Amino acid sequence: MSTATYTVTGMTCGHCVSSVTEEVEQIAGVTGVEVDLATGAVTVTSETPLDDARVKAAVEEAGYELKA
Repeated sequence: MSTATYTVTGMTCGHCVSSVTEEVEQIAGVTGVEVDLATGAVTVTSETPLDDARVKAAVEEAGYELKA
């Protein structure tokens, strides 16, 4: 089991949280996604360590940016 936390910018509401959650959940191996709207923190739990580029692509697909 692996856990990683990312910071996403541009989220302003519950719909934003849902969009990011849905996209990240589609990454193979992801077992859980928790998003904190106030801080922009996205904690992803997965079976194996994730490729950051895949997380970035999922966040961008939802319409937001992964902060470096």
